[in-house]
Amino acid sequence: MTVQNTTVLVIGGTSGIGLGVARAVADRGATVIVASRRRSSVDRALAELPAGARGTTVDLADPGALDRLVDEVGEVDHLVYTAGEPLEMSALADLTPDAVVGFLSTRFIGALSAVRVFGPRLRAGGSITLTSGTAAWSPGYGVLPSSLCGAMNAMTAALAVELAPIRVNAVAPGLIRTPLWDAVPEAERQELYDEDARRVPLGRVGEVADVARAYVYCMEQEFSTGTVLTVEGGILLV
Repeated sequence: MTVQNTTVLVIGGTSGIGLGVARAVADRGATVIVASRRRSSVDRALAELPAGARGTTVDLADPGALDRLVDEVGEVDHLVYTAGEPLEMSALADLTPDAVVGFLSTRFIGALSAVRVFGPRLRAGGSITLTSGTAAWSPGYGVLPSSLCGAMNAMTAALAVELAPIRVNAVAPGLIRTPLWDAVPEAERQELYDEDARRVPLGRVGEVADVARAYVYCMEQEFSTGTVLTVEGGILLV
């Protein structure tokens, strides 16, 4: 199976990893639809994608937005979910209920809601690829990212069983150079990248293109479901 001549919806596909996935599947001959909250982000992404790419807005905080999105985009073959707010690495003592709910609302609740709406409507042979992270196995990023990624891994397995034969997988990136880290001051962010490059066995920080290929693999691999595919340069080995 290839993604050529398929339709791929990427929720969160206007920047970072999501945009990288959109570019990768478009280059392979898929029709890609990117969805994000802001129209300006959608327009900026479409300016970078090949002709034929489509884009629309979706506010995941609006309970009816995903149902309207289904009506707008029609049938799709593959759903990719990469939406997420900037990372929250606060210590436990600094967390509030609002911060916890805010962090989980897009990344976890939004993902589950998207699967609930689109999963039963995917064309035969279709797939869902979610986004987790190596924080599930590496607690250094803090309690919220670790808890979220562990929950995403469990959700992937449960959905793979419930939605079969639709394939449900997840990609778990390590530290990747993406706009999600832009909230970290530049000097501190560069120090983070440099430290990771020194530690990772492959000797460099991951790039968006590295991770995007993993999402394509999950879409094209016909005999894999419930899998969490790590893309982290070997950092979990050391």
